Order: sequence, then structure tokens, then C-alpha cells
Amino acid sequence: MTSDEMLKRKVLNKVTRRVIPLLFVLYIIAYLDRVNVGFAALQMNQDLGFSSTIYGLGSGVFFLGYFLFEIPSNLILERIGARVWIARIAITWGVIAAGMMFVKSPFSFYLLRFFLGIAEAGFFPGIILYLTYWFPASQRAKTVALFMTATAIAGIVGGPLSGLLLTLHGIVGLAGWQWLFLLEGLPAIILGFVVLNYLCERPEQAEWLESKERLWLQERLQLEYEHKQRHNSYTLLQALVNPKVWLLSLIYFTLVIGLYGISFWLPQIIKDFSGLSNLWVGFISGIPYLVGAIGMVFVSSHSDQTGERRAHVAIPAFIGAFGLVISAYFHYPVTALAALSLAALGIWGALGPFWALPTAFLSGRAAAGSLALINSVGNLGGFVGPYVIGLVKDATNSFTGGLLVLAAALLVGGILTLLVPHDSFLERLDTIRS
Repeated sequence: MTSDEMLKRKVLNKVTRRVIPLLFVLYIIAYLDRVNVGFAALQMNQDLGFSSTIYGLGSGVFFLGYFLFEIPSNLILERIGARVWIARIAITWGVIAAGMMFVKSPFSFYLLRFFLGIAEAGFFPGIILYLTYWFPASQRAKTVALFMTATAIAGIVGGPLSGLLLTLHGIVGLAGWQWLFLLEGLPAIILGFVVLNYLCERPEQAEWLESKERLWLQERLQLEYEHKQRHNSYTLLQALVNPKVWLLSLIYFTLVIGLYGISFWLPQIIKDFSGLSNLWVGFISGIPYLVGAIGMVFVSSHSDQTGERRAHVAIPAFIGAFGLVISAYFHYPVTALAALSLAALGIWGALGPFWALPTAFLSGRAAAGSLALINSVGNLGGFVGPYVIGLVKDATNSFTGGLLVLAAALLVGGILTLLVPHDSFLERLDTIRS
């Protein structure tokens, strides 16, 4: 190993240890506050008389608020800095997430979920943008995967935790689902203040790096920036109307239909085929998320090693679709759980390589706006997936049709991924890698 390779490894290891853990924990909390309504529904739907359609609509309406405020939020982050804006996001979403304990009617359910989406808008694409300030393009699929495994870990940890919190039913007059919202919302508020005192905006401000380490990282990232500017210099408007950006938005839309269709309904699907108690449903629901986390890290690492992105998105999407089809028709508990785990492996496995695609050819405000556009359009799938399952469940009293819709979305997403042009920055980057 050359001295430059040793320096590269040392710098990236330092940056990873400093940046990723806090963002990882914060995203666990964000994702848990987003999907814990799935566990709350095990009690809340009966307590408040919510049908599957009401629950599905309320779960998904989060993404309408998210969609409307995503681009403005990310542009503000790019202008004023990640530290202040991510802290603001975390504190406000924590307050609203805890406030979900006051839901009394379908209207209040829809309203609070909508405002939760507004509060969290900009968090995920803001983090993706922030990671481009610290990690070279050749490392991003793995880095994004390390960050995004938080969504799977949230399920692994959040399932048992939510199941336990539901057992607090009746203490000081609160239902178990109210305790769940309250106690899972407070950590975001606390972490928001931690972000203010811990995050560093750019490598040049990183006093925890040695001077030669800062210089290496700045030069490497500047080289990539200049290369992108020479080959793909986009204004914000040009990026927002770029067909490739919209194709990526559509692909992400299909992936998110599967992601949140599963996430919001997994506890009730497991309850339906297993008949287990709420506590055991919480524990069992962690298994598909664990498989998803393993798939995400493995696929993303292999994608970085080979420099290939499209097949590393498409093949997992096809695997996810296959798992959903099997889960739709085979309801024996072990088979159904294995099929859902296979679906999770495919869905989560596609996410890391996917987010390496737009960051390979976008930078600056173009990246801020386009990442927000891709994420906001894509997350409309988070409205479609849960709502469709709720509608189909009420109409047929079965999850089969809804799961097939999710599978079809992933199949389309995999096919569309194969249409993404090859002329990505990452493929040309081999010529300038140090």
C-alpha cells in the first residue's frame, strides 16, 4: 500500500467515525418517528375507530407535506449550512412526533401527519448533500448505505421497543399508543441540540483532522468538483428540468412505494398471518429489517468495489418484487416471514447504489435542488404505497392485492433503472482516482 493510499484510508476512516454515527442515530429516530404509526395502529385503530383506509391515508399524508416543502428546505440548508438547519428539522419534527399522542379523530390524525412531513422535509436529501462535502464519489454508495441502514436498524430496534411501549397501556390514564408517540418523539428534540454543538460544516473547518489530512480531502473533493463542472455544469434550473433527474425521481418513486408499503403495514401483516400478541409482533418484525440492513451493506459495498450502479439497483428491485409476490400468496407463517425478509433485502439493497447515481453528476445548488426533487417526488410513493394497501385491504379483507401492487412497482423501477444512461461521472472518475 502506497503512502497516499494509507493517507486516504486514514482520512476517510476518521471522517466516517466523526460524521456517520450521529447522523446514523438521528436517522434512526427520524425513520422511527415516521413509521411508528404502524405499531401504534395495533391499538390506536381500534381505540379511535379507524378503518384501514383512514389509517393508510393518514400514514401516507406525511409525504404530501414532505413533498411540498422538500426543495425549499434543502435550498435553505445549502445556503445557511447543515448544522443549524438539521438541528431545526430535528427539534420541530420531535415536537410534532410527540404531539401525535393527542390524535382524537381522522382529521387530527391527517393534520399532525401532514405537519410532521413539513417538519422533516429536507432532512434526508440534506444529509445526502452534506455527505458529498466529506466523501469522494467512489466511496458514496457504501457511505450512504452506512447512513441509510438506520432505516433498517430503526425497524430492528423500533419493533421490540414499540411493542414494549404498547404494554404501558393505562398508566397515568394514557393508552399504550400515546406512550409510544411521546417517548419516541422526545429523542429527536434532544439530538437537535446535540447537532448544533457537534456537526462541522466543511473539511476546512475540521480541527479534528490533521492539516495534511484536511488538505488531502479538500484537494480530492475539489478535483471531483472541477471535473463535474467541466463535464456536467448545471444551473439549478437546468438540473431541475434534466430528463435524467426526472427518470431518477420516477425510479425512486417506485422503490419508495415498496419501502413504505412494507414499513407502515408490516406489523399488521405479521399480526394477520401469525396471530401473535402485539409484543411478539414487535420482536418478529425486526427480522425483515435485519435482513434488509445486511443486504444494503453488502450490495452497496460491491457496487463501490466494481464502480457499477445500475445493475446494483435493478437486480435488488427485482428480488424485492419476487419476495412480495411470494408473501402475497403463501401465508404459512415461516414462509411469509421469509418472503417478507427477501423483499426487504431487495428494497433496502437498492437504496445505497441508487443515491450514488445523482451525486455522481450534480454539485452545489444544482445538487441541493435536484436531490430534494428526487427525494420529494420519490417519497410520494410513501403516500401511494400505504394508501393503496389500505384501500385494497378494506375492499378485499386481504393484503394479497396490495402486496402485488408493491411488487409491480418494484418491477417497473428495476426496468427503468436499466434505462439510466451509462455516461455517469462515476464511470469517468476512474481516470482521476488518486
